[in-house]
Amino acid sequence: MSAERRLRVLVVTHVVRENDGQGRVNYEIARALLAAGHQVTLLASMVAPELLAHPALRHVEIPVSRVPSRLLQYQLFALRTGAWIRAHREEYDVVHVNGFISWARADVNAVHFVHDGWYRCGFYPYRFFDGWYGAYQVIYTRVNAWCERWAFRRSRVIVPVSHKVGEEVRALGLDASALRVIHNGVDTDQFAPGPSERERFGLPRDVFMLLFAGDLRLSRKNLDAVLRALALTPPHVHVAVAGGLRNSTYPALARELGVADRVHFLDFVTDMPALMRSTDAFVFPSRYEAMSLVLLEALSVGLPVITVATAGGSEVIDSRCGVVLDSPEDTPGLARAIERVAGNAQYAREMGQAARELARTLTWPTMAERYLSLYEELARGNDAVRLELAGEVLPGRS
Repeated sequence: MSAERRLRVLVVTHVVRENDGQGRVNYEIARALLAAGHQVTLLASMVAPELLAHPALRHVEIPVSRVPSRLLQYQLFALRTGAWIRAHREEYDVVHVNGFISWARADVNAVHFVHDGWYRCGFYPYRFFDGWYGAYQVIYTRVNAWCERWAFRRSRVIVPVSHKVGEEVRALGLDASALRVIHNGVDTDQFAPGPSERERFGLPRDVFMLLFAGDLRLSRKNLDAVLRALALTPPHVHVAVAGGLRNSTYPALARELGVADRVHFLDFVTDMPALMRSTDAFVFPSRYEAMSLVLLEALSVGLPVITVATAGGSEVIDSRCGVVLDSPEDTPGLARAIERVAGNAQYAREMGQAARELARTLTWPTMAERYLSLYEELARGNDAVRLELAGEVLPGRS
């Protein structure tokens, strides 16, 4: 394949926009492809307007279904995209999907979450006989796990977003040679060190401020461990919590633990870079995570990170820029790690500088370049297959 050839790439995902985890990854891939002069088709329900304005981008909209439950909605999306891909497959050099998202074969399958890994990680909270909600969650997880296994086996290359996810994919019996780990990225310009704005967020000034950010509806994010660890730390340690508070039980837990005056629930925060710059360290003991963008963002702002091995992304952290605990249930260990960082300003400052340096190696352009290199490699392979089928002689063959 010549260096000047324009690739025709089809990307299949639900959402392509900046403020969405998987959506942000595909947003950056699409931007990089367009900047390199390639043609991009997005088979998606929603695409950021700034991408739609580009002449080399085509959006094939898959409307969001109105059927009840995410399980049925995702299956309908997969059926519709599968039919479309089968009808148009020959128009593309590379087809890129994300996990189980389509009943179709693909060249690249980027894996952002492994339902079987979540189910078997030891912290899965649902049981089939614990009422209708528990039964639905188990059915949802097991059906998606089966569908993911089907999708992985019909993809030429599987791209886990972390080595942790890669291990979970290999546990399904997939060929390790088909795996290429590509870590997610971060915008180091948007998420950069800068002046604190604690007054803007209603945070006290003369305390050591931890930051926790995540969906408070999900027990796997493990805010309960943070609150319990906080109760074991000195009173000058506080935590700012960014996440939706509707129907949350965590304010009551903070009161029960006697730390309500040290926990600052901020609900949804739209300016996360400013909030991060207003805190001193990031704490993230998630019970299960594939590759957390917020963890990379905290590193980029220059925050020491206290996390656990079950949180995807922890694999990039070493002792220079953070603390990685073995278990998300090690509350005393979490408290000791917090105390160590909060009790030594020089230590925390040096960790923050190392965190920023690490983040500079994990930018969105770095990630996107790896995907583009993979697309070019696969397109060359597709060309070779087409030539063989056409009966042409390839270089080096008789």
